[in-house]
Amino acid sequence: MMENQKQIVLLAGTKETRIALSHQLQSILGDFFHIRSYSSEEMLPSLLENEIVILSSYLIKREVAHCLSDSCKVITARRTVNYEYMDQLLQLPEGTDVMYVNDFPQTVEQSVQTLIHLGIDHLNYLPYYPGIPQYQYADIAVTPGEMHLVPKEVKKIINIGVRLIDITTITEILSELDVLDDRATGISERFTEKIIQLSKKLALANQKALQLNEHLDKVLNGVNDGILSFDHTGKITVFNEELENIFSTASKQAVGKNIRQIIRDKELLHFLIATENEESDQFFTIHDTNVMVHRFTLPADNTMIATFKNTSTTISMEKAARHELKRKGYIGKYFFSDIIGNSEEIVRTKNIAKKLAATDLSLLIQGESGTGKELFASSIHNESGRRNGPFLAVNCSALSEDLLESELFGYEEGAFTGAKKGGKQGLFEQAEGGTIFLDEIGDISVKLQTRLLRVLQEKELRRVGGTRVLPIDVRVISATNKDLASDIKQGLFREDLYHRLNVLYLKIPALRERKGDIPLLLNHFFSMRSTKKMKVDNEVIGHLINRSWSGNVRELKNAIEYMLAVCDGERITVSDLPQEVMRIRSFKESLEREAMQEIAATTEELPLIAPNEEATLMECIYHNHITGKASSRKSLLKELESKGVTLSEAQIRLRLDLLERKGYIVKAKGRKGTRLTESGLVFVKSELV
Repeated sequence: MMENQKQIVLLAGTKETRIALSHQLQSILGDFFHIRSYSSEEMLPSLLENEIVILSSYLIKREVAHCLSDSCKVITARRTVNYEYMDQLLQLPEGTDVMYVNDFPQTVEQSVQTLIHLGIDHLNYLPYYPGIPQYQYADIAVTPGEMHLVPKEVKKIINIGVRLIDITTITEILSELDVLDDRATGISERFTEKIIQLSKKLALANQKALQLNEHLDKVLNGVNDGILSFDHTGKITVFNEELENIFSTASKQAVGKNIRQIIRDKELLHFLIATENEESDQFFTIHDTNVMVHRFTLPADNTMIATFKNTSTTISMEKAARHELKRKGYIGKYFFSDIIGNSEEIVRTKNIAKKLAATDLSLLIQGESGTGKELFASSIHNESGRRNGPFLAVNCSALSEDLLESELFGYEEGAFTGAKKGGKQGLFEQAEGGTIFLDEIGDISVKLQTRLLRVLQEKELRRVGGTRVLPIDVRVISATNKDLASDIKQGLFREDLYHRLNVLYLKIPALRERKGDIPLLLNHFFSMRSTKKMKVDNEVIGHLINRSWSGNVRELKNAIEYMLAVCDGERITVSDLPQEVMRIRSFKESLEREAMQEIAATTEELPLIAPNEEATLMECIYHNHITGKASSRKSLLKELESKGVTLSEAQIRLRLDLLERKGYIVKAKGRKGTRLTESGLVFVKSELV
């Protein structure tokens, strides 16, 4: 301290006030005066003499009276708010309730009046101080450094700092020290600097607010929906460009006006200003534009929001989205109209499938290879509420375990050697909002079964090598040609996963169970593959109907492709049938030859046998076997007659005896009738099917 430097003594009530005011005086007067500070909360000095003493408030005069001699010049500071924190108050919306918290009712009143005089009058100040009899609560509290006095239930506290000494008190101190003329300019410049800093801060905040408003305007005007908002009085606050197009009204003419001045449609107006707070939707036609209006309330500021969705635009967007999905291959290609057949079995299956399409539950499709499981899965998707979402199909048996895992669940960058930079979405993520079809589900490993179970249970997944849990909204349709119940017993398939997949169930009939659809399927495939109007001999149709078709419709389609490739002209004859279909002839000849040898070897005299009798008889028994019917001599007699073979019951019995001696059948009395043995099945399938 310089020897001739004058001193100022500051006396305050609290430590926090002492530090804040001492720092203020030091920053303004420290170059000219030495400043000492004390507080009654900490420790007061002994008797002061011939000092310039500044009291932080008239409220502490009694507490410090014993420290002051008559020779001291005492100045009681007039205090003002700290401008540095005013931006926090200016950011609060107009009319916001705030509790103003200070130590005494007098300081609360003084501070509030100061704020109002400074122009911060857009807030509703509610006084609070220790011992106040009654007070109004608000979620926000403002306090000049008295944080410990704020009620605990207050949600947000704005600390505007300790009230500072105002410029008039500083001027009085300089005058008392007789340096006002010398120091006034410097002091004024420092106060001006503070004001400029605050102005810069406010200007920056205002600039950011303008930028934010511009950004919000661009967002509001960039969406495809019309957006309207109005307050509880009906004053319109938002009216975006799309709404301008719908109502043919400029935003400038609408914003600030009452909604009743802009919207003339009484029904629409009633819908918008309805007092109930529930969200609601309603269809309207406005100036020949069909719109769906969605209304909801923001309770915090009692603002009503309404969105206007142009249905024509929405339909166009959905078409564009569907086109993009189709381009990527993420679309269901088939509809129920693509499933050909009018047999009772297929009609019933289609009707059940349409009902299952109405839900979002997991579905398991059971069917032999070639029956059209993906055809049904795609049709169900296109009939469902997810029809506008993606449809992704994956054959679980076609990929290795690791590859299938990464395809289904995706992977993060670095998850494995060769992993794509940035990672990759899995099929479940890509199917968001749509359907995923897991074909051959019975072939996935136990490890993948566990991961799939979590997806079905939790509706969420983690990518391979990732830690983030991603929520998904996907319907799962799975399919198999296996007996999963048997696999469960053998420990090959998880029972809990089976029940998650099998919430809904659909059984697709085999082609042999709906042979009446074969002529329709013939015409359908012919029309798809040939521009010619093909004619088919009845004998060809007979061969096709008599075949059991273990490969189902897929096998039939392949046979038709073959016949179209080898036929001459526009007529298909027996000679155009594939070798697999014609193998029935070699079977008949083999059976016929063995029958003649058996007859020659026996001493029992048998009646003459027509060449195709045994073959036809074996066909009838096999047909009854696969359809679950009994083969009695009477039923066989009728079936043979329908095929043009006339035999008596005695003749049928002799031929059955012959087949039994060969080990192909077992005869039984009663309803069971004649049954094929394992050897008989093997022989029939190898020669006939």
